[in-house]
Formats: sequence, C-alpha cells, structure tokens
Amino acid sequence: MNPTTHRKLNIVAATGLAIGAVFGLAGTIVTHSHLQATLWAIDSVGLVMATTLLTVKFLRKGCDVIAAGFLVFAIGESVILSGTAAGLVGSIPSFAAGIALWAAALVLISIPKEFSIGVRMIGIATAILFAVTSARMFWGEPLLPTSSPLPFFGYPFLVITIVGWITYLLKEHDLTT
Repeated sequence: MNPTTHRKLNIVAATGLAIGAVFGLAGTIVTHSHLQATLWAIDSVGLVMATTLLTVKFLRKGCDVIAAGFLVFAIGESVILSGTAAGLVGSIPSFAAGIALWAAALVLISIPKEFSIGVRMIGIATAILFAVTSARMFWGEPLLPTSSPLPFFGYPFLVITIVGWITYLLKEHDLTT
C-alpha cells in the first residue's frame, strides 16, 4: 500500500473510531429515547466502518489475530446496531450478544504486542467488564444498556481503549509523513 493510501486509511479509521466514542457516550447520557437511538446508530456505523478498515489494515500487516479481533468487533457492533431502534428494553438480546462479541474482540486485539501495554491492559479490563455484563444478561438479569454499575461504567474503559487505538493510528500516520 502506498504511503498516501496508508495515511488516508488511518485517518478515516481514526475518524470512525472517534465518532463511535463520542456518539456512543452521548447516547448513554441522553434520556430521550429517539435521540438516544439516533446517537447510538451513528456510533455503531462509525465503529463498524472503522473496525472493518482496521481488519483490512492488520490483515495486510500480517497481524492476523488483531485483524480477527477487529472483525469480531465489527460483527458485535453490527449485532448491537440491529437492536438499537427497538429501544432500551427491546435491544437487550442484541446488546447482550454484541457485548459478548466485544469482549472476545477486545481480548484478540489486546493480547498481541502491537498496541502499547497500557492500551492492551485497559482493553483486557474492558473485555472482562463486558463479558461479566453479558453473562449476567444471559443468566436472565434484566440489565439495560444504560444500567449502572454495569454496563454503564464499562463504556469509559471502552472509550479509553478506542482513544488508544486512535493514538496508535495517528502516531503511525505521523511516522509515514
């Protein structure tokens, strides 16, 4: 891949990740159901686009496990998106399935030594938080995507992980300019 294409891919992926982080947190905070669904839909589309691009990027780079992690993340986010329009209660099954996939994806992305140790450790912690939340939901606990403490307090960890990925992409971008 030529350097210009590489830089553009990094910028587009970083933008999608940023859109996902910002709109996802905003959707968690607002209480109006239609606005919440809209913000989460924008969040999901940004994350699916970005993680799909990152799948291609890391496949080309020969980092198959990380590429698989980003692919699983894109699938998990797509599952979550499929239930977003159903509202908080209606989205519970797709949310439980999607965050289970997030947890698996975060482990796949965080185990190889491509990202900094801090980003990887936060990614693993995030995976644990979402795995626990998903397991509780599959065991019948009526948790909403906005329930506190979990999953609500897992989102900041996910955003920190995403910021770590963005930082990686932008630093890599700087190295290729």
